Amino acid sequence: MIAVGIDVSKGKSTVAILDGDGSIRAHPYEMNHSKAELDALIKYIKAVDDHPIILMEPTSHYHYPVLKAFLDAGLSPSLVNPYLLKKCGDAELRKAKTDKKDAMRIARYALEKWYSLVPYSPMDQKYEDLRFLSSQYRQRISMVVKSKNQLINLLDESMPGITRILALKSRNPEKCMLLQFIKRFHSFDYINSIGKTRFMNSYTTLARKVGERNAAAKGLAIYELSKASITTRSNSDYMDIALDQCVDILSDSQRAADEIMLQMQNIAETIPEYKVLLSMNGVGDRLGPVILAEIGDIRRFHSGKALNAYAGNDAPPYQSGQFESRSRHISKRGNPALRKACFEVMQALKLTKPQDDPVYLFMMKKEQEGKPYNVAKMAAVNKFLRIYYARAMELYK
Repeated sequence: MIAVGIDVSKGKSTVAILDGDGSIRAHPYEMNHSKAELDALIKYIKAVDDHPIILMEPTSHYHYPVLKAFLDAGLSPSLVNPYLLKKCGDAELRKAKTDKKDAMRIARYALEKWYSLVPYSPMDQKYEDLRFLSSQYRQRISMVVKSKNQLINLLDESMPGITRILALKSRNPEKCMLLQFIKRFHSFDYINSIGKTRFMNSYTTLARKVGERNAAAKGLAIYELSKASITTRSNSDYMDIALDQCVDILSDSQRAADEIMLQMQNIAETIPEYKVLLSMNGVGDRLGPVILAEIGDIRRFHSGKALNAYAGNDAPPYQSGQFESRSRHISKRGNPALRKACFEVMQALKLTKPQDDPVYLFMMKKEQEGKPYNVAKMAAVNKFLRIYYARAMELYK
């Protein structure tokens, strides 16, 4: 038996190989992520042992070339949580961190824990595609949020108070009156310069095009606000450019996010668990694909408790001697995107208040017991994930 420890980094890895007795068979060396060098390592491993223990850390997307090369060669590497390796390294008296030492540490961990390592098995391609799209969706939404904040900051200088009259709704940029209003008028200084009659006529035409209601009342309120406001940025070309670019970035980011979400929905509809998710209160056609993408194949969890641990929503017990803690915080060592999506489900339940939903009733019970707002919600998330696990697993029995 040999143990192969691989410390992965961008474009290259450090490899260490140990014999079954712990002696060094191959001192740590650098290996580029090229076909020639990966094939050489695989050839060497196969010549030495038919069933080697291969262990590596999942490092962003950098480990994918190495993982794919092993799987294509018929080898079954294992991936280990980096936190476990870190805790294993904490037992060493002399702390030192280099890629070579990390590779040796991974190889020793493989020898010590070989019986508990689970060989990597690629999930169904649909789950992989959903997970990838979910990551892209989060990035686009992050750009939407940043663009919104930047646009509000610019409006505070050019049109202070305008968002109290026209709401910033980026879900459909072409139908958002505020975004179209900014592209047309840019600042209160410009509105004052064209006069009330011309502004009201132009605003009414724009409102009719967008489908905005109460055009006359809102237009008059905007004009009165423009006369009463003090702007810190005068009507200038550079301010117009900044506003136009910010609106364009916001609109493009929202459209890109919508396109990605549409692809996620199309994939999710082909997966049996998706119908279970949509049948649960608080889950819509946007949160559903995200939750499904972050959980993946429900069959890889042995219980609802394991699913909560994966989300980082578990509270590990703590007991020492006569002391046993009865109040523990959630670990947060899990999938933060899944926790966030489930938290948004709880917010939706608070708004809709379904009186026949067990998760909502459980959340209300916790609040009535005096639990803090977020504590009650995360306790309800725990129940939500357990119910989803039980219902989804019934599909595969």
